[in-house]
This record gives sequence, C-alpha cells and structure tokens, in this order.
Amino acid sequence: MNPPVSNSLREYARGMAGGLMFSLPLLYTMEVWWTGFVAEPMRLVVYMGAIFVLLLGYNHYAGLHHDACWSEVVIDSVEEMGLGLLVAALVLFLLGQLETDMSAYEIIGKITVEAMTVAIGISVGTSQLGGGDNGAKGGAEASAKQDVTFGGQIAIASCGAMLFAANVAPTEEIIMIATETRIEKLAGLAGLSLLLTALILYYIEFTSSTQYVHTTGIASVVVGTVVTYAVALIISAAVLWFFGRFDQALGTCIAQTIVLGLAASLGASAGRLLLQ
Repeated sequence: MNPPVSNSLREYARGMAGGLMFSLPLLYTMEVWWTGFVAEPMRLVVYMGAIFVLLLGYNHYAGLHHDACWSEVVIDSVEEMGLGLLVAALVLFLLGQLETDMSAYEIIGKITVEAMTVAIGISVGTSQLGGGDNGAKGGAEASAKQDVTFGGQIAIASCGAMLFAANVAPTEEIIMIATETRIEKLAGLAGLSLLLTALILYYIEFTSSTQYVHTTGIASVVVGTVVTYAVALIISAAVLWFFGRFDQALGTCIAQTIVLGLAASLGASAGRLLLQ
C-alpha cells in the first residue's frame, strides 16, 4: 500500500535535511569542488556506481521500508541520488560555486561529487531521523525532557549550532564565499536556513520532535523559527570572531555570518531535537 502524499513529502524533506546535516562540511570544501573539476569522466561514473551500490545495500538492510522488495529498494536509491543532485546543485549555486561562465563539465563534476555524499545522508536521514515520539522511552524520562524550559532549549540549540559551525568556521572557504557571493544569493542562503529550521522543528517529524517542540498556531512556528535562526547567527558570529575572521569590513563580516549560518541553523534546529 502506497503511503499518503503528506507522508512521502515528509520523508523527502526529512531526507534532504539529513543529507545536508551529514554532508554540509563537504559542500563548503574547496578541495571537493576542485575534485569535481579535475576528475575524469570515467572516474565520476565509477564513483556514482559505487555510491549507488552502497545505497542499495543500506536501503535493503537498514532503510525506512524494511519489508521492501528489491525493485522498491532500487527506486528508493534512484530517488535518493536524484534528491542528492538537486540539493547539491541548490546549495552550490547559493554558495556561488555554479556560475554561467563555467563549463558544463565543471558544473556537472562539482554537482556529481558533492551529490553522492548528500545522497547517502538523505538515505540515512530518511530512515534513521524519523520516529515521532520515540515511544520506547520511559514515561518519567520523556516527561522530564518535556519540561525543558525555553532557556534550556536555547542552550541546547546553541550547543547544536556550535557543533556544526565550528567544523567549517576556521576554513578559508567561508571568507572566500562571503566575499564572492552576491547579495541576492546571501538572501537566498538566509531564506534556505529559515526554511530548513521550520521544516526540521515543525514539519518533517524528526525523532521525538513532538515531545520537545510544541505549536499553538502559525505565530508560535514563526517565533520558534526566527528565535532558533537568531541563535544560529549569534553562535556563527561568535565562532567567526574567535577564529579571527572579523578583521574585515562590516559587510564582509555580515556575509560570513550568513554563510556560516546555514550550517549553524541546521545544528541549532536539529540539536533541539536530537541532543536531548
């Protein structure tokens, strides 16, 4: 029996969020961009084939649908690779790594190399990061965690943001992207960060999400999303300052904070659910 469309959309969104969570440092890595540019076509084909085999194995033995037949496993794996290509292309575009003056081979190579890791993250995210309220936990433990205050949620979000931001903040790529990216793409990065934050917290039903995040209407969703993203930006700015990245013009500092804020917002929103 096919799942409802709403469930399928949640699975796709959960997978894409998981794909970014597990692969985002590589999407910021210059050496990976270069590999996509210099790799021979046959090497890219072999790489894609190897990743597809890994996806088949994972989806068969540990995937979301444990009773799936091999044809369904193949379809799931193809979908994950397709989503990986779309997610990688979107993020690389917003980071200014896909431009119209680039050759088609350079664009295809960059997207392909990055997308394969994203595809694995999508597979893991779809199958492992769902599960509603995690009913296996004891009632007393679940109740205690439900009682975490607003300040406690902010602290947990800050820890998650720090875990993600500190992975990429010291790299040269952050300042390079910030100085080269146009303002409309920076706005796109901020919008994507807010969208991912809202999806993770309120829509895609990450593990135990309904225990720790409660909604009383659209206003609570907007406030929760904006506050979590604000925490991510504050942590991003603090980490960049610590690593000496703020000895630049004000506009460059703001741009760096927004660029790093994508990683930090993933950590802040997922951290509110997964670190408790």
